[in-house]
Amino acid sequence: MDISDMRREFESQGLDRDALDDNPVKQFQSWFGDAREAGILEPNAMSLATTGDSGMPDIRTVLLKYFDESGFVFYTNYGSRKARELTENPKAALLFPWIALNRQVRIQGRVEKVSKSESLRYFASRPRGSQIGAWVSEQSRAITSRGLLEQKVAEMKRRFSEGEIPLPDFWGGYRVVPERVEFWQGRPSRLHDRFEYVKQDSGWTIDRLQP
Repeated sequence: MDISDMRREFESQGLDRDALDDNPVKQFQSWFGDAREAGILEPNAMSLATTGDSGMPDIRTVLLKYFDESGFVFYTNYGSRKARELTENPKAALLFPWIALNRQVRIQGRVEKVSKSESLRYFASRPRGSQIGAWVSEQSRAITSRGLLEQKVAEMKRRFSEGEIPLPDFWGGYRVVPERVEFWQGRPSRLHDRFEYVKQDSGWTIDRLQP
């Protein structure tokens, strides 16, 4: 199936260095606000790329749950494939594809687990069904049928029929600590605007990259 003729022009006002904040986290916050105001569906959805000992890249979509100067946080099962790969190689890349705004943000950095108190605080805020799901799923493991999964859900509902559901010890958060951040703004004729922040001991350097 040849789809090489699928294309569209990226019409936008462009991106100048003077319009960028010197801090990439503050610049991300500005663009994230634009994405929310534009009504983009789940603007916090991000592609997470990891590579374990095998050297085979892996990627999936997860949800950003918190960000600040210390990094970008998501949550998962600590027995999942992504978690195993992050144990083998604690580095990752993130991609926010805000195509409707002709924008994307790329982030690379080292990865660390968040504290148990942070995981507990977020877990407590989740809907009860999602809390049950965290207990039920051995994420990334094979299962013979969905019926077995639903049976495990019923068992957990009986187990936690009263009171608060505790945080599983195999579930929690990771923080991607940014070392390189790129802001991409689509422009006509594929002459896009790209600015890359790189972390240095003295702060962040900012360079315009060729499209």
